[in-house]
Amino acid sequence: MNLGSDPAPVPAPDYPEVAATALPPGWVAVTPQAVDAGDLLALLHRHELVAHGSASTTRATVDGDLSAAGLQTRRHQLLRDESARARAWATIYDRAAGRVLVSVVVDPDLEPRTADLVADALFTWAAYASADLGFDRGLAVTQMDSGAFADDARQQRWLANAGFTHTRTWWQMSRPVTPADAAPEGRSEPHPGVVVRRVRLADDGLPAQVDLITVHDVLEEAFTDHFNHHVETFDEFTSRLREDPGHRWDHWWIAELVDDSSPAPRPAGVLVGAVSPGAGDAPDGSYVAYLGVLQSARGRGVARSLLTAVVVDAAERGRDRVGLEVDADSPTGAVDLYTSEGFRTAYITQSWHRDLPVGS
Repeated sequence: MNLGSDPAPVPAPDYPEVAATALPPGWVAVTPQAVDAGDLLALLHRHELVAHGSASTTRATVDGDLSAAGLQTRRHQLLRDESARARAWATIYDRAAGRVLVSVVVDPDLEPRTADLVADALFTWAAYASADLGFDRGLAVTQMDSGAFADDARQQRWLANAGFTHTRTWWQMSRPVTPADAAPEGRSEPHPGVVVRRVRLADDGLPAQVDLITVHDVLEEAFTDHFNHHVETFDEFTSRLREDPGHRWDHWWIAELVDDSSPAPRPAGVLVGAVSPGAGDAPDGSYVAYLGVLQSARGRGVARSLLTAVVVDAAERGRDRVGLEVDADSPTGAVDLYTSEGFRTAYITQSWHRDLPVGS
């Protein structure tokens, strides 16, 4: 089934492709394959340089999106122009029940009217494909979750035209790391009653199942009061994080409370980290994908202790930075904590949402 420019989603047994009639003459829409990764990376870098000032997406990330594992949860449309050059790319990602991540990237080198036409076609496709995913999950409504750099007025205009609303602002923060951070005198003072340890590994080198369950359960409970939290099953959580090319099991930490009120350590917080590749010959960094603290344990230095663990680990590995994302309107005081620990905002992004009726 093909579709033109009608934005109204309808349930269908299979999601459609972008119709040739919705595209400039000579353009084609295809489902990208692994062989297209180089073209897609170049497209992403052109977009990032104009919208943000630097290109950060890695080849490993694109390869992961197009891998067999990545294609289990993602659907793609690649648009090539009359010369077969990759000009636009849309992806929808089945992130969790009721939430679909949407990415639409359009070549900044296109003249404005052509770019608007292409963006409209891809956002229309994304709505149909998102509705189809929601239909498969048995939902009446699903959330389309997309985003833009704060300085990218073009992307923001397209999102608004496609029915999205700006819902949140995020600070992308980074803290420099030096060898001195690994020295005892360079670390924050340990907090009484808080012990941080890595996720334990079993004899086969894989993480102990009980610790992975602990990480998942703590994050689900800790994020209940956070913006746009959607429940994610244990299998969805672990499978998704293992797809990340920066994933490393030895970058997962659990913070436990140890005091006289309980004879055994009690999980209080967790941090899931990853490797953040450096550009060119630059050193790698570490990235905090998740840091969650149970409400009952907040105010006891758990988050600060976990941050110290990842900073020390990064310094010991010879990395030059630790990065993270934080909700600019977080009710937990996270922004103040990160600022006090030396993190500074590198750039700003936005979340844009659309609640999409799926039908039945």
